[in-house]
Amino acid sequence: MADKLLFLTGKLALPSLQKVLDDMVSLPFDYQIHEIGVSVAALMTDKMIARRLKPADYAGVKEIIVPGRCRGDLVALSQQLGISVVRGPEEVKDLPLYFGRERKKPDLSQYDVNIFAEIVDAPERDIAGILARAEYYRASGADVIDIGCLPQESFPHMEDAIVALHEAGFKVSVDSLELEDLKRAGKAGADYLLSLTEETYHLAQEVDAIPILVPAEPGSLASLERAMEAMDKINRPWIADPILDPIHFGLTNSIVRYHQLRGTYPEADIMMGVGNLTELTDADTTGINALLFGIISELGINNVLATEVSPHARRAIKEADVSRRMMHAAKRESSLPRDLTSDLLVAHERRPFPDSAEDIATLASNIKDPNYRIKVAEQGIYMFNRDGLMHASDPFDFYPQLDLKDDTGHAFYLGAELAKAQVAWQLGKRYTQDEELLWGCATTVEEQDITQQKKQGTTMTTGRKCGTAE
Repeated sequence: MADKLLFLTGKLALPSLQKVLDDMVSLPFDYQIHEIGVSVAALMTDKMIARRLKPADYAGVKEIIVPGRCRGDLVALSQQLGISVVRGPEEVKDLPLYFGRERKKPDLSQYDVNIFAEIVDAPERDIAGILARAEYYRASGADVIDIGCLPQESFPHMEDAIVALHEAGFKVSVDSLELEDLKRAGKAGADYLLSLTEETYHLAQEVDAIPILVPAEPGSLASLERAMEAMDKINRPWIADPILDPIHFGLTNSIVRYHQLRGTYPEADIMMGVGNLTELTDADTTGINALLFGIISELGINNVLATEVSPHARRAIKEADVSRRMMHAAKRESSLPRDLTSDLLVAHERRPFPDSAEDIATLASNIKDPNYRIKVAEQGIYMFNRDGLMHASDPFDFYPQLDLKDDTGHAFYLGAELAKAQVAWQLGKRYTQDEELLWGCATTVEEQDITQQKKQGTTMTTGRKCGTAE
C-alpha cells in the first residue's frame, strides 16, 4: 500500500492544489487535502496548525506537507504532533517538480578552481583600504587577493600591505609589469607573482613565491612552454596562463591555446584571466562568467584571475564563485548545468509565471473582501478583489479603476507593488505580492535584508491593507 500524505492549504488555494494533484500522474503516494480554516495559505503558522489540526485529521498519514511560505518551527511542530511536517514549494504549481521530477537539492559546497581577485588600484589605497577591499572579495568567494601595481606609479607601502594581508589570513599575489615590483613582492613574502616569462623566470630562483607564467611574445604558446620547461629545470612550481584575449582581438585563438596547452600538459596548473571578457564586453557578466567557467571546467583549469573594475562588473567575483560551484556540481553529476542554482539568473527565471490567466480568473471569482491582490501571468498584470478582475500591462492603466478613498498609504503600497509586477512581467521574473523580486547574486544578502526592513517599516507607518493570494 502506498504511503499517504496530508496537504494543508487555505480556502483560496484549495481548488488550485486539488487540480495540480489531480493532474499529476503515477503518484508514488496517496493523498488527502485539509483546508485549515485560513483564507490565505501564506498566513499559516506552526502555532495555528498545532491549534487547529486534530489527530483524526492525520490518522494513517505518513507526512504532512505545508505551503512553502508557512512560518514557524516545523521541527518542533513535528515533535508536538508526532508526525513529520515539511514545507512544500512556495508555489502550488511547483509541486510536480517537488516530487521526484526535480533533482535533490544540489551540493554546491565544493569547487576545484581558485579565484584570484585583483585590487587593481592598490597603490592608491592605504593599508586599511586594501584590507577592506580584500575582506569584500573574501566574502564574495575569493581564495587569493591579488595586489595590482599601476604602471609608472610608486607603491611604497606594498611590503606593508602584503604583511597586513597575511596577518588577516589572506593568500597574496602581486601583479606588475615591472620586474622590480615583483622582486620586492617576492622578498616581502607574496605567495604568487603575476607574471614571469621565459625571459624573467630566473626571479623565481630568488624568492619562494609561485610564478604565473605568460608568453613573452603575445599569443605564442611556444614561448609559454619554454618558460614552463625552464621552471621545471630549476625544480620550482608554476602556473601557466596562455592569456584570454578580448573579442575581435584573438578570443577564439586564445581559447584554442588553452585547449592545446591542456592537451599537451594534462596535469599542469593553469590560470585564466576572465577580465578581458567580463570587463571589455557590454553584456551582463553573469552569462559571460557562466560560459567561461563551463570552458574552464571542461579544460580542468584550476585558477582564475577576476576583477571588478567596470561598474557593470560590480559582482563579478561573486558570479565567478557561483559559476565555479555550479559547473563543478554539474561535472561531478555528469549533468547539464541546470536546476542547480538560480543565482546567475539575474534578469530572467526558468519558470517565471506559475499561474495562467484562467487560474487567476478562478481565484478572483472566489475573493469576498475588498483587499487588492496582484498576480502576474504571461499575458500581463492582474489586480482583483471582490469587485472584479482587472488586467493591464501598464500600472497606470489600473489607476482610473481604483477606489482608494484618499488613502495615500494604500496608494503608495499599490504603486510600489505594481511597479515590481511590471518589471517582473517585462523581464520574466517570478512575482509574489509583498515579497522582493529575486535578483540572484546581483544583490547581496545585506542589501536584500535592508530593503525588506525598510519595507516592513513602511508597512507599519502606512497601515496598508492588502491580501496575498496563494
